[in-house]
Amino acid sequence: MRENEDGNFLHPRTLVITGIVLAAAALRLAPHPMNFAPIGALALFGGAYFSSKREALAIPLLSLIVGDIFTGFHQLIPFIYASFLVSVAIGFWLRRKRSAARIGVATLAGAIQFFLVSNFALWASSISSYPKTAGGLAACYVAGFPLFWNTLAGDAFYAALLFGGMALAERRFPVLREALATKTN
Repeated sequence: MRENEDGNFLHPRTLVITGIVLAAAALRLAPHPMNFAPIGALALFGGAYFSSKREALAIPLLSLIVGDIFTGFHQLIPFIYASFLVSVAIGFWLRRKRSAARIGVATLAGAIQFFLVSNFALWASSISSYPKTAGGLAACYVAGFPLFWNTLAGDAFYAALLFGGMALAERRFPVLREALATKTN
């Protein structure tokens, strides 16, 4: 094990959180309905649980990149990754207090911002056949709306699984409740 900046060995809580993030990222490779994936929930979870903002951004993002090596890269990737990082930042809001209501609000906010960013990126890209007008943008959002429900359902399902699983693990294993001091790096 490596030592962290405080001179302590990597904390068991960090190991468990990293393992959960990597397992959720691996689920992307399993067959699933379009947009029903753990990515949004994974970003929220990472933002909420990693003590270091650097880890909260880097570990989930790296897991996304590794997954894309297998699923394929495309022209919209920079926008998708930016949206993913916004969801990590939304997860920072959950650090102070994680309740079902707050997790629900964060999940909804993450799904909405992903819908807005990804559809805007599609409309603005050269791969889109939508006219570069307000009407074309509106048509792109309307066409993407059915996928929004899959995104929201997937985010809600996986958020319940990740946040609920971690809450159960913290109850069962007290060492997992002992968070390191929150780092802002």
